[in-house]
Amino acid sequence: MTSFDDDFYQEFLRLLVWRRDVRRFKTDQLTPGLLDLLLDAACTAPSVGNSRPWRFVSVRSPVKKAAVREIFLTENAKAAEGYQDEKRKLYQKLKLSGLDDAPEHLAVLCEIDPAEGAGLGRQTMPETLAYSAVCAIFTLWLAARAQGVGMGWVSILNPEKIGEVLEISATQKFIGYFCLGYPLRPSVTPELEEAGWQDRTHICRTVRVI
Repeated sequence: MTSFDDDFYQEFLRLLVWRRDVRRFKTDQLTPGLLDLLLDAACTAPSVGNSRPWRFVSVRSPVKKAAVREIFLTENAKAAEGYQDEKRKLYQKLKLSGLDDAPEHLAVLCEIDPAEGAGLGRQTMPETLAYSAVCAIFTLWLAARAQGVGMGWVSILNPEKIGEVLEISATQKFIGYFCLGYPLRPSVTPELEEAGWQDRTHICRTVRVI
């Protein structure tokens, strides 16, 4: 079994800390072949029953990108209405996507009932297929950062409308839409913290022993 020394572990921790949700991108195209390299890395992620249910859609069409942007703008305006007074004003100032500048748009889908794995491990918890797709997303995120590429999750979208734009089949489920590109301003601090939306909390460290 391969072992890693402490220097490697410290570098890995640094990668985790520097993994940020990026929303401000340079418009420069990624180095040729780099996206394929990152997707190969994503496919090393764990998956329930070795089902590998993730599917990637590279959105290149200007028409499709514009349609996604319109969905985002509509849903973002609706989301702002859920806040009041100063919180709403702050929300409206936040930059919550990199759709306009990011050179790469990538959607991640999940096969609802893939032949791979023959159902192993997911008959009682079919949602583990979606969890597996998310594992691939996070693996992609780390691989991207290690190559100097930023990645941002655009979550303020209507899944049904996105499904229509991306022409998602009935056998697949939309998991997430992502922007990738070289960061305009790399930072170790989450942008929402910098903007004063919320400081990082430490409740994730809480462990209940039973």
